[in-house]
Amino acid sequence: MKIKGLIKDITGANRVTQERKVAIQKATGEDLYDDPIRLTARKLHPGRMTIELMQLRNTTRDAKIFRFGAKNIPYFEAGQYLVLTTKIGNSIVSRPYSICSAPYEALGTHPIVEIVVKRGRGSTFVSDYLLTNAKMKDLFIAEIGLGNFTYNELRDSKNVVGIVGGSGISPFLSVAKAVKHGDLNINLTIIYGSITPDDILLKEELEKCICDKVKVIYVLSGNNPTWTGEKGFIDAEIISKYAPRDATYFVCGPQIMYNFVKEELKKIRVPERRIRFELFGMSRNPLELPGFDQSMKDKVFKLTVVRGLSETVIDAIATEPLSSALERVGIKIHTNCRSGACGVCRVKVLEGTYYVSPHNDGRRKADIDFNYVHSCSTYPTSDMKIKINI
Repeated sequence: MKIKGLIKDITGANRVTQERKVAIQKATGEDLYDDPIRLTARKLHPGRMTIELMQLRNTTRDAKIFRFGAKNIPYFEAGQYLVLTTKIGNSIVSRPYSICSAPYEALGTHPIVEIVVKRGRGSTFVSDYLLTNAKMKDLFIAEIGLGNFTYNELRDSKNVVGIVGGSGISPFLSVAKAVKHGDLNINLTIIYGSITPDDILLKEELEKCICDKVKVIYVLSGNNPTWTGEKGFIDAEIISKYAPRDATYFVCGPQIMYNFVKEELKKIRVPERRIRFELFGMSRNPLELPGFDQSMKDKVFKLTVVRGLSETVIDAIATEPLSSALERVGIKIHTNCRSGACGVCRVKVLEGTYYVSPHNDGRRKADIDFNYVHSCSTYPTSDMKIKINI
């Protein structure tokens, strides 16, 4: 269909291009471009940013609360995590930490975000380094507001039960603060398992959140003769005692607790659609995971790393994820969740065999078919050759 005639229609693009060039030549050098949607998106999702360590305070004998500040803390939801990147020796390492501060604390003239860093067993050298070496005014690179361990009113019940072990309490403090502040309209019951009273992280902060909508029950599994509260493990009996019948269950803690709690929830017939697990609780020790060959305990393999045209051969410990082997020798690998879920650390396996936990295998079917793995949750069971992005 003709609009202005055949010739004019055909040559229209050229005329527009020429008019555009003339307009550019006549314009000033001043940047007048203003895109509010782009600016808002960039503020909400800035990607990697610099944050400054503002405060350190103890919460138990082996854990500290790290408070960071920045000019603008991006929006996050209660229950999400941040990824902290720092340099240790020649290695650039990244680790996820659940945010324990509330979203409203990231607003105002002095925005802050807080995490808990705890010493532990297994591959915790980053946490140990931070606890030993971090000091006021230190700068870190962070990505804030990651993960899906959050309340969704379309999916979850108004009654939320948090089943917690150890440092898994961090995201629930953020949720409890949001509920107490009036930002989250739910009824929250936290059942928190520890060994002794001295092992209860964030107890002082939790106590401040207790109200008609927030309840906290402590369960101690160690030998505590003077303890008058709940004792033992968080089993079906204790859960039934404190949980509303129509609750959604959010579980956060070590893998061994996940395995136990999952079976206990089955006993009281909680449907799987009402159970949410935070994947960062994956054990760093594959010897605790189902199907791992126990004979691999002390084995070390050769890992050939292909980057473009170059190849580097390094040692890879059978009980250490590939991402840690790479970081240890200074080969940069971008990681986020470190639980096999997000796929940021995805690499292609060219040769060799490996183990991936069935509980934490977040790969797409196509990745499985074409031999891609998430390096943070993959353990070598032979000499391997992998290809990573430069």
